Amino acid sequence: MATLPIDTAKFTANICAVPPAPRVANRETGQLRVDRDTGRTVFQVGLCLMSGGAADVVNVSVVGEPSGVQLGMPVQVRDLVATPWENEGRHGIAFRASEIRPLSAPAPAPAAGGKGAAQ
Repeated sequence: MATLPIDTAKFTANICAVPPAPRVANRETGQLRVDRDTGRTVFQVGLCLMSGGAADVVNVSVVGEPSGVQLGMPVQVRDLVATPWENEGRHGIAFRASEIRPLSAPAPAPAAGGKGAAQ
């Protein structure tokens, strides 16, 4: 199924409603979910996404522990996507982001040779 990008600039606020926690892949063994590409642990963060007078809380997966993200804190969300899923008669939408960090955190420096780098 296709992933659908979400323009987080349209939200008036993004607040951490549930602190980051590792996602569990197997409840019986306690095995944690890991990213296939990096082998790093996948974390889940409950975010309250606000737009005007409406708010929704969604669980967002992110690779690696979001540093400094705490309950009630405004956050920045990068590359948020929604992916519809269906499995054995159940269905829903999975949310994933490439990064979740405190709103007050400085933006990462551009990669050397990339856009905005001094030539």
